[in-house]
Amino acid sequence: MLSTLRTVPRAPSLPLVGSLPYLAHDTLGFLRNAAKRGTIVDLRIPTTTTFLLTEPADIQHVLVTMNRSLRKDLYTRDLRRVLGTGLLTSEGDFWRRQRRLAQPAFHGDRVASYAASMVEATARLAAELRDGEVLDMHAVLMRLTLDIVVRTLFGSNVELDGPSSGAALATIMDRYESIWPYIVPGYDRLPLPRQRRFREALALIDGVIGGIIEARRRSPRDERQDLLSMLLAAQDDDGTRMSDAQLRDEVVTLILAGHETTANALTWSLMLLAQDPQCERALASALASALDGRAPSFADLPHLSAVDDVVTEAMRLYPPAWTIGREVVEPFEIRGTRFPRGAQLWLAQCVTHRDPRFFDQPDLFRPDRWSDGLAKRLPKFAYFPFGGGQRACIGTSFATMEATLVLATLCQHFRFELLDAKPVELQASITLRPRHGLRMRVRAR
Repeated sequence: MLSTLRTVPRAPSLPLVGSLPYLAHDTLGFLRNAAKRGTIVDLRIPTTTTFLLTEPADIQHVLVTMNRSLRKDLYTRDLRRVLGTGLLTSEGDFWRRQRRLAQPAFHGDRVASYAASMVEATARLAAELRDGEVLDMHAVLMRLTLDIVVRTLFGSNVELDGPSSGAALATIMDRYESIWPYIVPGYDRLPLPRQRRFREALALIDGVIGGIIEARRRSPRDERQDLLSMLLAAQDDDGTRMSDAQLRDEVVTLILAGHETTANALTWSLMLLAQDPQCERALASALASALDGRAPSFADLPHLSAVDDVVTEAMRLYPPAWTIGREVVEPFEIRGTRFPRGAQLWLAQCVTHRDPRFFDQPDLFRPDRWSDGLAKRLPKFAYFPFGGGQRACIGTSFATMEATLVLATLCQHFRFELLDAKPVELQASITLRPRHGLRMRVRAR
């Protein structure tokens, strides 16, 4: 039973089924409407006690102050069927060990060394683009970021079937948009076509990654500096190294984080620029001034603030990681509300990032809002696209550098036009992605 010291507002709901119909019909719209009722809202989800928290101070309390009183929520724990016990889904001492082993691969100098591969891959794509052609830019960017993450993870001589692997990842994403696995007992054992496709997609990903890890273990030691080499070489204080199963889980997690989320951030950036020609022209002018037609490099990043502002604003409006979930292990209280053991807490970037208390004209795309130090003035966790606390994304610097370099490389030579004036339909799965892709016309500058 819900135990509170004060009355908590309730989200819209129906008898027996609670808020599930609203959640299934329009997940993001439901959460935004629920948040209008208060900064802590009971979401009325059957079989669980679930709260939406949207006040930055409360989010900080959950992710930082009380982090040891919580664990990953039911949804994230279910991701273990895909990610195993990688950094996103593992807990406690095991997570701390894995984080310690993986951390050297994300040190500043190491991340900086990946910049050239990111730009080279994007330049190859740019050389293939033709003025006037129509492409699904979401699919294009998915292939590009998959190529980048594979080259930095596994080394430039590794070939991965991009279309097949990308389709497998899309199938996995489709499964995690559905609410049925969480309300129908034994759903995953039902002989449904969707379940069969999901299992086949997992098998494909596992086969590809397992083969690469096995081949690398058999190969002579060399001076490779990719992430997989770093993970293979990493050892704990007692001399133990990651097992093949642990490597598989971390690699799948890093592919998902370094491929899916960055591609979505870039997709939303291109969409928003296409919807605002003035911002698009301002970005092109800034790129011409900073780069004068040459390819960007790691050394140029301090001079690409205009690009960084576009990506930052895109992730504010359309955060690739659109919510974070936790489950209460040890009951605690926030501002008069007591959260019982087992309660699910949802911390929704898709809501807090559009709060008018923190962002003027919150639904408008305004990259210039970040140019005068807004990030420093905001309350902590008013903007948190990469999470926060000790479980903040380990690849934040990798992802932000990649998004900036890719967007700079593409937008200095091309602009991209939307073919359809209708709003893009959103798919709120593990990440926030365009449900039907993003068809755009390529225009050379």
